[in-house]
Amino acid sequence: MSEEVEPGHVRVRLDLSYDGRDFSGWARQREGQRTVQGEIEDALRTVTRSRETYELTVAGRTDSGVHARGQVAHVDLPEDVWAEHREKLLRRLAGRLPHDVRIWRVAEAPAGFNARFSAIWRRYAYRVTDNPGGVDPLLRGHVLWHDWTLDMDAMNEAAQALIGEHDFAAYCKRREGATTIRTLQELRWERRPDGILEATVRADAFCHNMVRSLVGAMLFVGDGHRPPDWPGKVLAAGVRDSAVHVVRPHGLTLEEVGYPADELLAARSAEARNKRTLPAAGCC
Repeated sequence: MSEEVEPGHVRVRLDLSYDGRDFSGWARQREGQRTVQGEIEDALRTVTRSRETYELTVAGRTDSGVHARGQVAHVDLPEDVWAEHREKLLRRLAGRLPHDVRIWRVAEAPAGFNARFSAIWRRYAYRVTDNPGGVDPLLRGHVLWHDWTLDMDAMNEAAQALIGEHDFAAYCKRREGATTIRTLQELRWERRPDGILEATVRADAFCHNMVRSLVGAMLFVGDGHRPPDWPGKVLAAGVRDSAVHVVRPHGLTLEEVGYPADELLAARSAEARNKRTLPAAGCC
């Protein structure tokens, strides 16, 4: 995952989207389940007529059932392979990939680019309806039905205590050796003209299950089961609360990944690799 590309190779950026319902997440699985990474790597090997599988690095690994509209990945290709296929690679991949994953752009990446570590934010959307009749059948794979009327103002009030740099251990599935400190840059709810409530969740990075746990907590506020200050109290406690439910994945979509100016890519990548700590309380 280095910013340094091996001699004789070219780093290529891929912009892509997928419907996650029939995938076991992004990452290739040992047991051979169908994954987004696996489909793209297999297609890339086929269309370039290569014996080698070129491994993808992605901006954010999505879980099983989660969708993406603005996912970003990179792959390092041998210079001769890139030279031979670059002009027709996009169209050939379109002909080889299944219909639930699409690559929209293939381009040589600028110096210092790393799809994962150079990113400065990821923006997700979670969509839910409280319509007593349920979800529009044409949207059922992308919208959660919540069988209680939701108070959007209460959910937005609850969101305020969660914005900023915090240890989100109470909202994450812990992974050994990984920090749960994140900077939540934006968290807000809007009700669309069709009545669907849409949460915009943007952060520098997310830990496992973080977005779906935050949404679950705010839905509990929205339907009146908890007061607006409850999600903030859970955050401050720093431990998982059994009342915080991880909502189902199909309502979640990775919408966009943000990167700095080209000249700042390498510096951002180096910074992102540092393990984060929160400032000590009472420091000068």
